[in-house]
Amino acid sequence: MPTWTIVAPGVHQLRIGGFDLSVVVIEGDDGLLVVDSGGDPEEGEEILDLIRSRFDRPIIGLVNTHAHFDHTFGNQAFGPGSATDAAIHGHVAIERHFARYEGPRVAAWREDHAREPERRWEQVGLVAPTHPVARLTRLDPGGRVVELRPQPEAHTDTDLVLFLPAERVWILGDLVEESGPPMYGSGSYPLGWPDVLEALVAEMRPDDLVVPGHGAVVDAAFVARQAAQLRLIAERLTAAHAAGLDATEALAAHEEWPFPTAGLAGAVERAYATLDGLPLDQGSVEDA
Repeated sequence: MPTWTIVAPGVHQLRIGGFDLSVVVIEGDDGLLVVDSGGDPEEGEEILDLIRSRFDRPIIGLVNTHAHFDHTFGNQAFGPGSATDAAIHGHVAIERHFARYEGPRVAAWREDHAREPERRWEQVGLVAPTHPVARLTRLDPGGRVVELRPQPEAHTDTDLVLFLPAERVWILGDLVEESGPPMYGSGSYPLGWPDVLEALVAEMRPDDLVVPGHGAVVDAAFVARQAAQLRLIAERLTAAHAAGLDATEALAAHEEWPFPTAGLAGAVERAYATLDGLPLDQGSVEDA
């Protein structure tokens, strides 16, 4: 059941769907800025309907926190050619990421739905940002400043943080997750991710509010703890690589990990590739 939470005056979080996705609506005098669009066109339309039923203002912009399907495959409900016809803002590398990962994944699913039988991708059209963001950009939906901050490679090569300086609200996408462990999926950079989170924590105040990509609103202390967990994983994988351990041996080297080991296979693969100096830009239809 979709649920709404008021994060701060004029800033609303909608938690929706099986992924417990965080959609954020930011009110401005001129209209609404929406953050993330859902995992398929149907979910995008559902999000759009929920927003329209709650707010009597036009949607003037959509922001993607990163390229992964559960945050972008509803873009076509909001963007050019739709009834909403809103501008879409997102990291400058999203279109490239689509070509390397999301595009091949959808194509593979269309050839064999059994690969991911729960998906509803028949009508998916990959809609990249109309306004690619390559550097700090400030949006003003009317009487409110929203900073768009593209990040170095971390959860993906397309992470974009939103910061509302007056309200001290951070919207981090999947750089942080609350309702499940962080995901080392397509385009992740396990060795760089802790650096990015630690840099963000350094800018946060203790009472700042942080909206994760999935789950409930958290605080700076939560983000610092997750950054430390990601750091521990990165250090362990670096040490395992130096010791000549393969992926299975690396995960078996410690009885306890911060997150379930079932989700760390991708972290080992990509960390080892980085340490071996191999490129990480080749997409896979198997990536989550």
